[in-house]
Amino acid sequence: MGYLNPLLRLPAGRALLSLPKEQRAPLEAVLRELRWQADQQAELAWKRRKGPMAAYFRAVATYARHLAHALSRGEPREK
Repeated sequence: MGYLNPLLRLPAGRALLSLPKEQRAPLEAVLRELRWQADQQAELAWKRRKGPMAAYFRAVATYARHLAHALSRGEPREK
């Protein structure tokens, strides 16, 4: 991703990166699955004209994607 992950600005987000790779990998897999499922729910809600639920699930998908990407990256870059 070509941007600074906003979740890594939070101390808890940075703490995830200090986990060993063996612990990060399963979390990353679950978050990627969560993203896929949330995307599906967002599309379904949109088709049913349930805008607030579509927005909720789209946000869930976005946060899951950001966290999964951060976990795949490893140690945070120093500024």
